[in-house]
Amino acid sequence: MIELILARLPEIVIVIYALSILFYFIDFVQQNREASRLAFRLLSIVWILQTIFLFIYMYHAGRFPVLTLFEGLYFYTWVLITLSLAIHKIFQVDFTVFFTNIIGFIFMAIHAFAPAQSFAVSAEQLMSELLLIHITMAILSYGAFSISFVFSILYLLQYRLLKRKKWKKKLWRLTDLAKLERSSFALNVIGVPMLLLSLILGLRWAVMKLSVFYWYDPKIVGSFALLGIYGLILYLHMKKQLYGRKLALWNTAAFLLVLINFFLNSRLSTFHYWDS
Repeated sequence: MIELILARLPEIVIVIYALSILFYFIDFVQQNREASRLAFRLLSIVWILQTIFLFIYMYHAGRFPVLTLFEGLYFYTWVLITLSLAIHKIFQVDFTVFFTNIIGFIFMAIHAFAPAQSFAVSAEQLMSELLLIHITMAILSYGAFSISFVFSILYLLQYRLLKRKKWKKKLWRLTDLAKLERSSFALNVIGVPMLLLSLILGLRWAVMKLSVFYWYDPKIVGSFALLGIYGLILYLHMKKQLYGRKLALWNTAAFLLVLINFFLNSRLSTFHYWDS
């Protein structure tokens, strides 16, 4: 019975998720508030179902589900939805949920239609509290960087509309540029220390558990490069040397490195084999 739920629930979720994205798109194109409210309700249902699935999976597996790429994709999507719903209520920035969940839907689709057995690894042999905290914090930092990326995209869209003097209703719903910039920066401030702590814990685990450890492993190099780039963005912004449109472009480019590190470097890694 549990196996059937674990197999079918993601398929139901992906259908409701797709409907939510569709209604958000209708609102984006037509400024339809009713469609936006319906999309938000559907997304809330998706979050509830995902949370139920998460707890069922945890009960069935007997551990927190982040030790494989298959599990990590699901948890990352859950983090994105949770953050987008929370930020929508706190910041009241229209279209944030829509753009964030385009990213979330892509990852959810990869998770839902990927054969689970292709991600099977000896997760139980790798499990430890240190490793779980390391992976969880890394995914949470990626979630913060993802939402920050969405704010940067909204900034660039708003900037473009203002530059072309297209005074449409949609322009006002994107909120002002200063708020978008502050929101993006705030999420980077959250993401950077979380990624740093994740790397410290991950290195500590690797030194203790692995007989052979390579500092030049692609995943390690990529993670520290990512930390350095986001750290540089924070530093330059605080020094008022990087702001506005240039900051949004840098932030967008940095997020592409997040995706590369999450997928490509995990595949090339010599010891992150639970990610692949």
